[in-house]
Amino acid sequence: MKTMIAYCGLDCEKCDAYLATIHDDRALREKTAKLWSELNQITILPEQIDCEGCRADGRKTVYCDQLCQIRRCAMKKGFETCGVCPDMETCPTVATVISNNAAARKNLKG
Repeated sequence: MKTMIAYCGLDCEKCDAYLATIHDDRALREKTAKLWSELNQITILPEQIDCEGCRADGRKTVYCDQLCQIRRCAMKKGFETCGVCPDMETCPTVATVISNNAAARKNLKG
């Protein structure tokens, strides 16, 4: 599986945090930090939007590195992604992504 597919199936190459990092885009970092802060009901600073991919070596956002329950679970189980987990279809943790994102589900099944 392509390294830039996250544990949850999202494509990191399309993630605003990744794009802000590789293009050193301050405005996109600010926009992403604001949105993620609202979605997760925590404070995420623009300086924390610095990521080279969920499963790739290198920098991670504070959310992906420390808070993402999907990433934590897959890493704990030693899975490349949730796609190899026998419980993926009934898992409430990854359901938050794959129930709303057909591309993520396809990437995991892929």
